[in-house]
Amino acid sequence: MLAYRINSKGAKAELCDTPVPQPGEGQVRVAIRACGLNFADLLMQKGTYQETPEAPFTLGMEVAGIVDEIGNNVSNIKPGDRVAVFSGQGGLAEFGVFDADRLLPLPDSLNFEDAAAMQIAYGTGHVALHHRARLQPGETLLVTGAAGGVGLTAVELGKLMGATVIAQARGAEKLAVAQQAGADHLIDADEDLRARVLALGGADVVYDAIGGDVFKAAFRATNPEGRLLPIGFAGGEVPQIPANHLLVKNLTVIGVYFGAYLKFRPDIIQDSFATLFRWHAEGRIKPHISHTLPLRDAAQGMQLLKERKSTGKIVITP
Repeated sequence: MLAYRINSKGAKAELCDTPVPQPGEGQVRVAIRACGLNFADLLMQKGTYQETPEAPFTLGMEVAGIVDEIGNNVSNIKPGDRVAVFSGQGGLAEFGVFDADRLLPLPDSLNFEDAAAMQIAYGTGHVALHHRARLQPGETLLVTGAAGGVGLTAVELGKLMGATVIAQARGAEKLAVAQQAGADHLIDADEDLRARVLALGGADVVYDAIGGDVFKAAFRATNPEGRLLPIGFAGGEVPQIPANHLLVKNLTVIGVYFGAYLKFRPDIIQDSFATLFRWHAEGRIKPHISHTLPLRDAAQGMQLLKERKSTGKIVITP
């Protein structure tokens, strides 16, 4: 089969021919129909992601497909089932083997591309805003990097949860995408973020995927008793947070690493996905996929992600 792999530490990812994997005890083989790309895939290629697997490994963190074969001691899944898998790796291939307890059945209303695009972006947004920040109707939510994979879903979910949403992104085209997702106010990345947000009454919750100076400006525009969610550091700089400012304004900074819940609270992820799948079936959310590419163009997809030429999600279809 074809797979987009890193074959040795420090090597460049490449499309190569590899044996079809066989499921072991408690595992399931999935014929992969779609895989969403994530910024973490770029970090894994550089070896800087917090959970980079040991080489060799296949990239691709979130997949959807059809169960092809089951291993021993798997009773609740059968060949032919349509499933989604938050796998962490192994998705950019024609087949993948995954632990059976990571599989979620797909409702008939959810196609493979949407299922692959939803898991990390929507899961992160829902867990961050609902479970961690406890976003309330009527509050003001600031989303930075609002046209990217996790940012755009935060705009959509924040609006669905009853917040007034301020979206920050670079350029008119990306801001238009954020507006279509429900943003009430738009701020270009070249504008003074702090001044604009304060003029709009300040932010009660900040959902920041950029870090660096963007986080610092958002921090200074947060209302007393506000909550800040550092989601990622696409800008390249991890911000240092002044504790004295937290004290004076009664602010809370809340860490959110979605993948960690698989280890210590998998029920949070299961409940979140159940909610998101239901909202999708009801037509309340819809993933924005700017590019759908075949597996042979996985490198092109990674480059689009790296150069920030995509909006929402890029999905690879093996």
